[in-house]
Order: sequence, then C-alpha cells, then structure tokens
Amino acid sequence: MLTLTDSASSVVKTITERVPDVQDAGLRISADRPGAADFAVVIAPAPEPNDTVVESSGAKVYLEENAAIALDGKVLDAQIAEDGSVQFAIGIQDQPI
Repeated sequence: MLTLTDSASSVVKTITERVPDVQDAGLRISADRPGAADFAVVIAPAPEPNDTVVESSGAKVYLEENAAIALDGKVLDAQIAEDGSVQFAIGIQDQPI
C-alpha cells in the first residue's frame, strides 16, 4: 500500500483543508490502467466507492483502483516550492526519494 512521508502528509492536509465545509476532502490519485506511470491528481470531497483510502497524520489520499495497483509498495513525498507550487515525488518504500 502507498505510504506518505511526513512532508506529504502535511502538504496534503494543507491543500485539502482549503476545501470549505468538507470534512472528508482528500487528494485523489487515478491512473488510466494498472501499472501506469502517469497519474491524475485532484482534490476530492470524498472517496469514490471503489477507492482505497490512505490516511496519514490526518491527511487523506484516495486511490482509484488502477492507481492503487501502480502505487502499491511506493511512498509519496511532497514539497512546496518558493512560488507556492506543489511538487510530488514517488519512490519505493525503504529507499531514499
């Protein structure tokens, strides 16, 4: 299952807390097919029925079925650049990103 670094948890919480009046907002990651290397990322008010839910330090990430397969055993990291943009990185668990 996908895990989140402390930095990714913090960034995801910061982003999703900006959604007004939605307690279950999370970052939803989807892929066109299993094993895909390209992902779509959106802020979602809640998970879709078949999403895998990953929670870490209050951050919620919803993985569409294909994304859950592709990201199994991976770790998500995130950084906020000086201009305020967010950069995500995916690595293999137990290896430096």
